[in-house]
Amino acid sequence: MTETLVSRRDLDFLLFEWLRVDALLERERFAEHSVATFKDVLALSEQIATTHFAPHNRKGDLEEPRLVDGEVHLLPEIAPALRAYAEAGLVGATMDHAVGGFQLPQTVFDACTAWFYAANMSTAAYNLLTIGNANLLLAHGTPEQVETFVVPMVEGRYFGTMALSEPQAGSSLADITTRAVPQADGSYRLFGDKMWISGADHRMGENIVHLVLAKAPGGGPGTRGISLFIVPKVLTGAAGAPGVHNDVVVTGLNHKMGARGTVNTVLALGDGTHSPGGQPGAIGYLVGEEHRGLSYMFHMMNEARVGIGLSGAALGYTGYLKSLAYARSRPQGRPLGQGNPDSPQVPLVEHVDVRRMLLTQKSYVEGALALVLYCGRLLDEERSAPDPAARERAAALLGLLTPIAKSWPAQWCLRANELAIQVHGGAGYTRDYDVEQHYRDNRLNPIHEGTHGIQALDLLNRKVVGDGGAALGLLAGLVEETAARATAASVPELGALAADLTRDWERLAEVSRRLAEVSDPAERSANASVYLEAAGHLVVAWIWLEQALATAGREEPFYRGKRAAAAHFFSHELPHARAQLELLMHNRSPALAVHADEL
Repeated sequence: MTETLVSRRDLDFLLFEWLRVDALLERERFAEHSVATFKDVLALSEQIATTHFAPHNRKGDLEEPRLVDGEVHLLPEIAPALRAYAEAGLVGATMDHAVGGFQLPQTVFDACTAWFYAANMSTAAYNLLTIGNANLLLAHGTPEQVETFVVPMVEGRYFGTMALSEPQAGSSLADITTRAVPQADGSYRLFGDKMWISGADHRMGENIVHLVLAKAPGGGPGTRGISLFIVPKVLTGAAGAPGVHNDVVVTGLNHKMGARGTVNTVLALGDGTHSPGGQPGAIGYLVGEEHRGLSYMFHMMNEARVGIGLSGAALGYTGYLKSLAYARSRPQGRPLGQGNPDSPQVPLVEHVDVRRMLLTQKSYVEGALALVLYCGRLLDEERSAPDPAARERAAALLGLLTPIAKSWPAQWCLRANELAIQVHGGAGYTRDYDVEQHYRDNRLNPIHEGTHGIQALDLLNRKVVGDGGAALGLLAGLVEETAARATAASVPELGALAADLTRDWERLAEVSRRLAEVSDPAERSANASVYLEAAGHLVVAWIWLEQALATAGREEPFYRGKRAAAAHFFSHELPHARAQLELLMHNRSPALAVHADEL
């Protein structure tokens, strides 16, 4: 059967031949596993994604969630798919045994998750939001909060959300106005409106656990005044038994370009619709300490950002595989120079420009997937490495790579989806083929969980300049080590790629030092998005050289295809990054001088 979601062969290569996840089995946390269990959970994920998620992907796009008498109604196929996911133990896959998890490495779980994003991004989002919510509470909640809210989420009975944005604030969380009023019993009453809240209402489980940012008294202005609260849809008793409806209601739905199967809501807290205990206000429970809520929420946000990169990679990947299958099966035209109209047509894939588009897609989607799985490997190192210095090093690298892992796949795998439509020609612009939906679904990924521009500011100002270049230096050392191995491999093609990569990384370091010297933050940040894109391309070029090295000396078509994609990325993509680095070296930006009335 032709694979059209994700290539299992590629996943096996990335996990076992490149990232060597089998080495993690020596760690105490993963000692109960084996390569066989890793492969079994991959196969199980493929099976569930194929049989429970993929079949209703198109239907979920056509039949959006509806708000009827204050309740959200979803496509009926979504609930059994999520039950199958939870019953397989995947909600708690990476979590501790103590809460019902089975301590799977993050790298392996990310590979499993790629199947679900490729099969049905919208349905997968409900569980992935729940997992992020549970992981935050495991890190910062009390034992009672973990028992009351996390354990039922792991069991698939509760779902979770993150409620950050507000109509007037958007990404500017310093401007949120939702307020939290302390109560005598230690709880809080919350009042305010939240916007763009995915998964905030449905009837698929016993409860929905909202993690809500709000301002408690005495916190001061801006982000310093933000606290984090657990606000369940249904209040729970001491033993977790269902209670009364909290004062949380959905007042409207947002109708999206894509990812339509994930309900996206306007949420009102404390408008008096339900008034538990006879008074208005949504009852909430403080997570951690007051006024530290944004730092706690970043635990979930950073996890979600890497997840968005994985979503982008998976959607690009399935579009690539479907356009590849179409190009192999669709006869059209004749070879260049063949003038006989009576000769048989050839498949689209025989045309060199079509092969160029397919190879470009391959270089984007396989590079993006490898990047995200590498980030998962760093997280496994941070959690389980026996050496504290190794854990700190992994955490620094993961922090640096997170904005790239979020934005690069979101941007360039969307471009892959565009090329998948182009390979299909006019057919790709119709709803008869999946590729147009994949493009619309993927278009969300450069926006949510921090826009492309926000990731750029984070990378340049916080992760590079704010860090004094320390993490960038760590990554540069890894690049240098890879280039040295490629040069020593005595394979001329690899040596040439290593030389190109070394030169470009030296230029990135020079540009980074130059921008660090710019004292005006507006001037330094004017081309931050250009910096993000150039740095992202250089990181993915390094990832491709790593993959090419892992194929050295092997001549099966799979390995030759890897090397072809690496060569294509270096010859066709790195020149764009070099031009961007030259722009950054001079850091000219007409946007700094243009006035609003001139636009």
